[in-house]
Amino acid sequence: MSKSKILIFGGTGYLGTYMVKASVSAGHPTSVYGRPMKSQQDSAKLDLLEEFRSMGVTIFQGELDEHDKLVEVLRQVDIVIVVIVTSIPQCLEQLKIIRAMKEAGNIKRFIPSEFGNDVDRISPLPPFQACCDKKKEVRRAAEKSGIPYTFISANSCGAYFVNFLLRPYDEKLQKVTVYGTGEAKFVCNYEKDIAEYTVKVATDPRTANSLVIYRLPKNVITQLDLILSWEKKSGRTTEKTYIPEEEIIKLSESFPSQKAVENSIVHSIFIKGEQMNYELKEDDLDAVKLYPDYKYTSVDELLDIFMKAVENSIVHSIFIKGEQMNYELKEDDLDAVKLYPDYKYTSVDELLDIFMVDPPKPGVAAF
Repeated sequence: MSKSKILIFGGTGYLGTYMVKASVSAGHPTSVYGRPMKSQQDSAKLDLLEEFRSMGVTIFQGELDEHDKLVEVLRQVDIVIVVIVTSIPQCLEQLKIIRAMKEAGNIKRFIPSEFGNDVDRISPLPPFQACCDKKKEVRRAAEKSGIPYTFISANSCGAYFVNFLLRPYDEKLQKVTVYGTGEAKFVCNYEKDIAEYTVKVATDPRTANSLVIYRLPKNVITQLDLILSWEKKSGRTTEKTYIPEEEIIKLSESFPSQKAVENSIVHSIFIKGEQMNYELKEDDLDAVKLYPDYKYTSVDELLDIFMKAVENSIVHSIFIKGEQMNYELKEDDLDAVKLYPDYKYTSVDELLDIFMVDPPKPGVAAF
């Protein structure tokens, strides 16, 4: 089966990095178009571009305002996937890509930058609605362009929201925030799966001029269930701080700040449950039904990935950085040995003797 030449805009961004790797992994000749970067500007992104080059990715550098250059690049590819920030100013930059694709005349599929809630179905608070309105504008332009398109509702980026809700790398964290009652269902999909599904969708004739929804059954969950699952895996119990809907609405009224948009998104997902409060239509395409053989990562498996990463970060802290012994005790620190000189503690040598006879079985909570 012949492979498609895929061009990705925003390939060095958070989700874009997953998208590039998914395209390469699927065997497609892959290109990235991004702004020119100088060595002193962003060393991390320059390192990422070098990694992409080592994977065989072609790097094009230019601005979206460089229409002729954009057309020239587009004529070298088959499929365009856009993964740029879709806040209000940046979202409409995609219209420049659409104009260039129309002139190029050869693009077989266009995937605009969405990957969240289905913007044609939700009614969020005004700050988020303003962003959704711009995404709708891009959708309508894609529909009128005559270029085959696919809109993707991937719902929530799982690793991002696990970090946001659980703060798993904060060892001292004893409290978690629950938005609303914590009972609204949402869809928590691992970014790697979102990217791999998207590459499949982009090259699938069945998905042309359609909406594809990533409502993966094992990833439908509530905040409370997510917290409970993490507590079981980590062995840590956390105190829950509930933020009522009224407070989130009030926070969203500080628009046009980015914080207001974020609170409006939180309200849409975790209060109104807008990822799960509608039935799929007859002409909606379900990623799970389209690709029944694809083994996606469940929420439970995603938490296992986080658990392993947390364990590795603790190992790094103790055995690489030596952070238990790389500081001097302060004058007001209390030393247990000096406080209780008569207590006979178990030495490492004695502990090894215990292991020889009856090894303890430490659980995950030991971390």
